[in-house]
Amino acid sequence: MNQRMLLRATGPVRANQLAMLSQTLNDSGARLLDINQQVTLGQTVLEALIVCDERPSPQVMGEATGLEISLYDIDQPTYEHWQGLHQSPKLIMTLMAAQLPTDLLAQMDRWIGEQGLVIERLQRLSGPSSLVERAPVEGVCLEYQLRGDAIDLAALRQTLLTLGAELGVDITLQEDSPWRHQRRLVCFDMDSTLIKAEVIDELARRHGVYEAVAAITERAMRGEIDFQQSFRERMAMLNGLSESVLEEVAEGLELMDGLERLMAGLKQRGYRTAILSGGFTYFARYLQKRLGFDEIHANELVIENGVVTGEVHLPIVDAERKAVLLGEIASRHGIALEQTLAVGDGANDLKMLAAAGLGVAFHAKPLVREKARMSLSILGLDAILYLLGHDARRRMQG
Repeated sequence: MNQRMLLRATGPVRANQLAMLSQTLNDSGARLLDINQQVTLGQTVLEALIVCDERPSPQVMGEATGLEISLYDIDQPTYEHWQGLHQSPKLIMTLMAAQLPTDLLAQMDRWIGEQGLVIERLQRLSGPSSLVERAPVEGVCLEYQLRGDAIDLAALRQTLLTLGAELGVDITLQEDSPWRHQRRLVCFDMDSTLIKAEVIDELARRHGVYEAVAAITERAMRGEIDFQQSFRERMAMLNGLSESVLEEVAEGLELMDGLERLMAGLKQRGYRTAILSGGFTYFARYLQKRLGFDEIHANELVIENGVVTGEVHLPIVDAERKAVLLGEIASRHGIALEQTLAVGDGANDLKMLAAAGLGVAFHAKPLVREKARMSLSILGLDAILYLLGHDARRRMQG
């Protein structure tokens, strides 16, 4: 009679344990259906689903492997439930913070149960610092693999967005798919995303028209007025600005936290990177030279006799243009849209975020956080590597 059993082996990890366990199972006539192993601080937990005619001896397996062996009978209803569960959609939930509130895991476990989801796997992607003490620059990150039926992904995301804001953590949710570890193109907005400033506001400050320009910028970022209209109005106010000011502003640009670590991580893994900005090529080129972006697309200032005229060369890079550029770059390099990721903070980025395989609102305006599929508000830009499933410990090891 075929009997399904769950085998659990625990104890100090050592070489050839899996080979010895496999051999003893084979000698007893048991067949392996599934297996999972996890090692923490030199201690292993190995679980296997087996089917057998006669119950294997835990003592024989324990002597062969040096592990403590337990066997649990799996009845038919339990097995059918397990099979059905693994046919349900898999979700990836990522928790990120400078440090985790001490009761966060309990709260998240209750929330997961209330949604009819189960935890299939929980792993840490951040470095070795304590989960509940303030972490170094890379922050704290836990990745959950969840499963459940009848999932309303949009509703779950909105719930987590609210919950994360209340708890002071970032919580993102995405469907697991073959594309998740096959992203190849990452496109960024520039102002207030890659750098901590809106360049047009900084130029206006030096030209004595800051308050008027900043007010229009803020309304445009919130989506209250058309970008092209606001852009032309602000540009007109810069008429007569000396070209020398551009260099001064570029040299004083402050990079967004985590940008250098993010770019190093993306380059290490072969991602193609691009800046798609409603700002100016002068500053995008500066970032390209400093950080190695593969290509840039922004607005080209018209400068005559060393003075900004208040005009730009067409076409203006607005929301529609960003989405088109993302598609064109992907097509040119043989990259499927599902393999693209876009990052931005303003209403002018929403179409680009929607067009990409994965759209991330970074330290964004409320409208953008609500509409984007993912939102990051706590950690720096290098937290994007967590969303891509990359382990910080491997990053630190090179």
